[in-house]
Parts: sequence; structure tokens; C-alpha cells
Amino acid sequence: MLIVLGGLPGTGKTTIAREIVARSRAAYLRIDTIEQALLSARVLAGDVVGPAGYVVAYELARANLALGLAVVADCVNPLPVTRKAWRAVAASTSSRLIEVEIVCSDIDEHRRRVTQRGADIPGHVPPTWASVQAHDYAPWTTQRLLIDTAFASAAEAAQSILSHRGD
Repeated sequence: MLIVLGGLPGTGKTTIAREIVARSRAAYLRIDTIEQALLSARVLAGDVVGPAGYVVAYELARANLALGLAVVADCVNPLPVTRKAWRAVAASTSSRLIEVEIVCSDIDEHRRRVTQRGADIPGHVPPTWASVQAHDYAPWTTQRLLIDTAFASAAEAAQSILSHRGD
């Protein structure tokens, strides 16, 4: 099974992903970690990661799914092309897919989360509120589970997502 958590920075994806992994023992792929590793290794020209972090994550997910492991992907997943790519990863391994969009409808709370959080990945600089607001994030046009963290705790969100496993 592949569980893909998408949503703008500061909505609670990482907190929820960690809760899911603690409950289900799935492999955990965080785009921020992959992108920072690529930047730290200086394998990219300049400081622009582009699609590289996602491409690495797709292949890591595919490899883990092929081994029969569940995978939780923690990413913004901002565009139809990234969402389609995750669906292709699941299809290529005959894996069940749960697509989740995480939002925080309370703008003040969302801003607080973004502005008050620190970096939890060495070298990573968290986004500013201005960059979150300006993020290129296309509305979803496909089915997904929608979770609003203004009303659900990480534990409640994880339980809701895991209840969609069908096992």
C-alpha cells in the first residue's frame, strides 16, 4: 500500500505521516529530506532541486512496494503531474493507493505553524509564510481523502487514513 500525503507546508503532513508510520511500520519517504540530501551532496547545479527529489522518491517507493512494504510519502504533491506520477508508482507495483490532501482551514493557525516551526532536517530552511502563500499548488480534480487539521489532531487524522486501508 502507498499512502501519499499532500498539502501546503505547515498543514501537518509530517506530523501525521510520523503517526501513521508509528502505527503501521511503513517505510517513510519525506521529500524535504530527500531534497536536502541532494542539495547537501551538491549533486545538483545551484540550489534548485526541481523534480529531482520527487523522482528519487518515486523510485524509492517503487522499490519498497515491490518488496511488499507499505510506504508513506510526505510531500506537497502540488501539481496534477506529481499526483499522476504517484498513481503510476502504485499501479506499476499493483499496490493499493490512498491519496490524502492535508489542509488547515484556520489561516491564523496555519500561519502560526509555518512561522513558529524550526528546521528538523540539518541544513534545511523551512519555508516562510509568504512562500507558502505564493506556492504553486493546483486544486485537486481527482478523488482523495481530505483532512482538515484545524479540526483533526494528528492521531485522529492517522486513524482516519489507516481506516481506509481496507485490510
